[in-house]
Amino acid sequence: MDDLAKEPENAGRRLEPMPEDWTRALAVVAHPDDLEYGCAAAVAAWTDAGREVAYVLATRGEAGIDGIGPDQCGLLREREQRASAAAVGVCAVDFLDHRDGVIEYGTGLRRDIAAAIRRHRPELVITLNFRDTWGGTVWNTPDHVAVGRATLDAAGDAGNRWIFPELTAQGLEPWDGVRWVAVAGSDRPSHAVDAAPGLERAVASLLEHRAYIEGLTDQDPEEYARAFVTSAASAAAPRFDGRPAVAFELFPR
Repeated sequence: MDDLAKEPENAGRRLEPMPEDWTRALAVVAHPDDLEYGCAAAVAAWTDAGREVAYVLATRGEAGIDGIGPDQCGLLREREQRASAAAVGVCAVDFLDHRDGVIEYGTGLRRDIAAAIRRHRPELVITLNFRDTWGGTVWNTPDHVAVGRATLDAAGDAGNRWIFPELTAQGLEPWDGVRWVAVAGSDRPSHAVDAAPGLERAVASLLEHRAYIEGLTDQDPEEYARAFVTSAASAAAPRFDGRPAVAFELFPR
């Protein structure tokens, strides 16, 4: 368990630039919209630079809109996620079809993510805050915790042929090429990406989740998306030479 009363050791330190010597990244999160709440500006910058980024979603977000039943909602949110990914240059979007809201950490989840890593063979893996809280004050969801922690574990599982030998039997050869796992939304960030070049596309990417936003707030969706993305990027600026940024906690491997 996290020590919620303890200030992170790197609190207030300057954020270092993210590594750039890689060509492929895989982002693994629980729900449609998870990457758009603050991370998409970095993805836009990476795809602009010619790097390949793919998305893997554990669920289709079918339990995310109160007024729309899961069968219809899952299809709607899948369409929104694919459009959202395209706005920042991502073409490959996979869904693992775990149930929204009740994802369980365990070997099944680790195996599915390890399989995705073997398929896409990334050097950089991105996921979302796996800790119990956001900033020590707001409780995180079980889905985020489970997927974030399983992704950190699966980065190692993917390279070990003896942990999930059935994957090799399916033609998915081990991939031990993951060099970093970057965690977005962490209260202990160590690195960052300049958000300015990709900021407008990040706003457009979040805005593609229009049905979700309209179910969440009465605020105009475009105003909501712009305010959230710019606020998140500005929050990291004091630790990144005054530049708006997407911050990550980086775990080298």
